[in-house]
Amino acid sequence: MRPTPSDFRAQEVEQTAWAGRKRIVDVDGLDLAYVEIPGSEPPLVLVHGFTDTSRSFSLLAPHLSGRRLIMPDLRGHGASQAGEGYGVADFAGGIAGLIRRLRLDRPVVVGHSLGGMVSIVLAARHPELIGGLVIVASALKPDFARDHQLTDGVAALRDPISPGDPFFEWWHACQPGVPRAFLAGLAKDASAIPAARWRAILEEVGRTDLTAAARAVQVPALIIAGGRDPLFGAAHQQALAQALAGSRLVWAQDCGHNPHWEDPASVAEAIAGMLPAG
Repeated sequence: MRPTPSDFRAQEVEQTAWAGRKRIVDVDGLDLAYVEIPGSEPPLVLVHGFTDTSRSFSLLAPHLSGRRLIMPDLRGHGASQAGEGYGVADFAGGIAGLIRRLRLDRPVVVGHSLGGMVSIVLAARHPELIGGLVIVASALKPDFARDHQLTDGVAALRDPISPGDPFFEWWHACQPGVPRAFLAGLAKDASAIPAARWRAILEEVGRTDLTAAARAVQVPALIIAGGRDPLFGAAHQQALAQALAGSRLVWAQDCGHNPHWEDPASVAEAIAGMLPAG
């Protein structure tokens, strides 16, 4: 069914209102922002990717209706303060602090891309905090060469970054049908991050190897991979599946790097398979 004008208006209203839904809590001396949707336990903590915000899960959330959802902005993204340190472990420490601060009872953590890497470190270092892991379009060891399109694109960014920069057409590329208002909101969020912070985080990601951390994960794990992912293809997904003992790999064959934007209903169905009936 083709979207109607009223559908487009509803999407614009939802995306415009997203920032106003955020709550702020102190985590280890830093303001950390998150959006919460009430529902049944166990909660889901949804961790977004590089330069995204909690908005990244706004299309997925309606398909997880009835579940309690906690969607944070990582440190230095969105409305969360940056602090010092942009390593994957720094981000994981912030999410661990949020779980404790909100007194969440062993949530299932869903991480996309960088958020998936953060979630692996979280599960390895704090097994007592989480009950399950869902890794979406991520990798153990990103291998961005110096001439990679992401590396070159980030190197070319200059402050103030414009939401209309052509780079975002590539960075947020996905199948037709993803709401334009959503993509515009992502570009606005990402463009608010200083260019130096983009480069600092990407440098940290590029030197990360999570093979040992993944092998230490003890909780049930699900891997959701985009069949057309230009960043983390089949070799990355097989490495994840081998390192995460007992994990299950599900392919979103027609999706790229953002299956939860392109096919949120199928991603939600896969996630729901890990959860007790609510």
